[in-house]
Parts: sequence; structure tokens; C-alpha cells
Amino acid sequence: MTFKKFLLAGISLLAITTLAACTSSNEGSSSSESTSTSSSSQVLTQEELAKIDLPQLKDKVGDNEYLIEMETTEGNIQIRLFPKYAPLTVENFVTHAKDGYYDGTIFHRVIQDFMIQGGDPEGNGTGGQSIWRGKDESIDSGNGFKDEFSPSLYNLRGALSMANAGAGTNGSQFFINTNTQDQSRGLAIQWTPEKIIEAYKNGGNPSLDGRHTVFGQVFKGMDIVDKIAATPVQASASGEQSSPKTPIKIVAIRILQEPKK
Repeated sequence: MTFKKFLLAGISLLAITTLAACTSSNEGSSSSESTSTSSSSQVLTQEELAKIDLPQLKDKVGDNEYLIEMETTEGNIQIRLFPKYAPLTVENFVTHAKDGYYDGTIFHRVIQDFMIQGGDPEGNGTGGQSIWRGKDESIDSGNGFKDEFSPSLYNLRGALSMANAGAGTNGSQFFINTNTQDQSRGLAIQWTPEKIIEAYKNGGNPSLDGRHTVFGQVFKGMDIVDKIAATPVQASASGEQSSPKTPIKIVAIRILQEPKK
């Protein structure tokens, strides 16, 4: 059985058959109810929060990180991956990339000021599976592999995250957050480091934190991401205005740096 992979963003969900499709981050995203969800439910002091490693905010590729280059028909995007905090997700993505699993696939779902989504070999949001499917039931139940949430990673603008159809349903589909609007209002200081609240002023989708695994951050080529996000779209099979009129493809994904051992 296949599941349509989509983002569970916002409070209002539009039912499509037995599933639900997300609203864009612009709808109700400034309310405390929709933005206070954090990847960590533990209440910490600001001193404790200040000690949390926040790799997305660093301007260099760490020795323990991957650097990949995603070649698309619109240009190239370099992305840092964080195996320290999302080891299963990064291994899944890197293995698929090395195997050419993503080569020739399209960005099938594009919503400007929200995200661009790809990684589906079917090209319609219904396909894709993890590298563990049928091999390791402790990781992948058959409906997808388990989530990896970390207080170090957030759905900031430029963050690379996993698309899913609910908890523990990760397969191969992913998205890059593109929202540019200030999302800092309503974030709970008990759960969110001050530097992350500040970073959310530049955009992102905090309502997805604790719902979608973050495992990377765009390092170079955010202009290409924005170009893809601005492409004209038409109605998809679900009726959502999110299917690019002109297909935008991932040509190949290359590994530029692997973590040093």
C-alpha cells in the first residue's frame, strides 16, 4: 500500500480521501498555537538552551557533516547534512543519492513562501520508500521509518526535511523550507533557543518542528531554491495548486564531502 507524502503544517487540514493535506505556512502561522510546537518538549532554562549545538546557524561545513550538491534543471544547490543528529535519515538520503534513486525525479509539489518537495520516483506524491523497507523492521515498519527529532535542528528557511504522512512514515520524499516571512512570534522561549527564534525572523516553518525530521541545511544555492519555489504551478491530482507547469528535475546528487572519522 502506498501513502501520499505531504507536510502536516498548520492547524487547518484539508481532507483528501483518507489523508490530509497541509496548509501553507502563511495561514495562521503567527499564532502561538501553531508555532509553539518544538522538536524538544522538555522545558529548559535559557542557560541550558544556550548550550545546545545549532549546526544550521554555522557558516562552515563541519568535519562531522556531509556536503552534497543537488544538480537540478534550474541550477545547483549545495546542502549540509547532519548525521550526528539524524543518522538514519541522513544514511537513507545519502544511500539513495549514491544509488541514483533521485536522478531524473521531479519537484512534484511546490508552494511559494512555504516549501518545495521532491524525492518521489512516481512523481506524484504517492511513491518512494526507505532503504530499510523489508530489511529492518526495527527501523521501518513497512509504512516508513521512524522520525528523528532533535533540539539542535529546526525547520528554518533553507532547512532540508522529510515529508511524511504521519509519525514514522518517512520514505524517500523530502522538502526544502522556503518561507521568507517572520515566524518568530509566538515561539515558546522554554523550548526554543534565542538564536533559533532570531533565525525564524528570516522565515521558515516552525509549525513543522517535532512533526518533520530536519536533517540538512542549504549551504549554497538558496537563490536556485527560490527560483524553483517561484515557478508557475497548476492543479495537481488532488486539486491543490502545487504542480509545476514545467517539470523541474533533479539531474543528479553528488557527495562533495563525507564526515571525517
